[in-house]
Amino acid sequence: MGDLEKDTRLASVPGREGRYTAELSRDWEIWGPNGGYLAVLALRAAGVEAGIRRPASFAAHFLRVADFAEVDVQVVALRRGRRSESLRVSVEQAGRPVLEALVRTASEGPGLEHDVAEAPRVPGPESLYDPESLRESGAPPPYPFWYNLESRVVDPERFRERRARPPLWREWYRFRPRATFDDPFLDAGRSLLLLDTLSWPAASSPHVDSAFQAPNLDVTAWFHRAAPSSDWLLVDHESHVAEGGLMGTSGRVWSLDRKLLASGGAQLLCVPRPG
Repeated sequence: MGDLEKDTRLASVPGREGRYTAELSRDWEIWGPNGGYLAVLALRAAGVEAGIRRPASFAAHFLRVADFAEVDVQVVALRRGRRSESLRVSVEQAGRPVLEALVRTASEGPGLEHDVAEAPRVPGPESLYDPESLRESGAPPPYPFWYNLESRVVDPERFRERRARPPLWREWYRFRPRATFDDPFLDAGRSLLLLDTLSWPAASSPHVDSAFQAPNLDVTAWFHRAAPSSDWLLVDHESHVAEGGLMGTSGRVWSLDRKLLASGGAQLLCVPRPG
C-alpha cells in the first residue's frame, strides 16, 4: 500500500530555485499514475514555495499519462500579496508536460461568514459495511490504488446487483496507513485526490458494461476549511450531464462532523475501453 506523505515527497534541485524532483510510486496505479495523486504532488510542491500556509483553490489540466518514474516539478510564483498568492506548478517527465496547475493561497482574516451547507443524510462510517466483506470471496480491489484507502459503503446493493444506477457516488474514505496530516497542503490534498478520483465512479454508474472509459481532462477544487483531526471523509459526487464524449462531474468532501471541507469537480473525456 502507498503512503500519501512519503509518495509525494519532493527533492530540491541544487542551485535551481523552485525546481524539484519526485519519484512516482506504482502503489497509486489506476490506468497509470492516478491523476489525484499527481494533483496532490503538485499541490504539495506549491506548499513548499508558499509564504501563506493556507491553500484556497487548485485547478489543473492533465496533459498526458505519466510513467512510474521520476518527474521534474517547477513552481513559479505569479503573484505574492499580503493576503493571497498565486503559484503555477508544472510537472514534466523526460521533457514532456504531464500536468499544469494553478494554486491559490489565502491567509486567515476577518470577513463575512455563513454556512448553509447540508451534508447528505447517510449513516456514519462506524455503522456501514467494509467493501472487503461485500466482494466475492478472495476478489481483490480492481487496481493497486484502492489498497491506499479504507472505505465504508453507503449503498451495499451495488455489490449484490449489477445494474444501472443514478450518477451519484457517496461513500466514506480514510487514508491508510496514515489517515491525517498536519501539513495544511497535504490535508487539503486528501480532498483533492478524492474529488478527482471519484468522478468516474459517479459518472459511470448509469452505464453498465460500457464500451468506454473516461479519464479526467482536469480537476478543480476549492478548499473551504481544514480538518486535520477528521480521519474519515465523506465523498458526495454526482454527474448531471454526459453528452458528446464529455462527462461533467461535481463533488463535495465532508468531515466526520459533517462540515463541508472542499468542493470542486472535473470534466471527463470518453475514450474506447481497451479490448
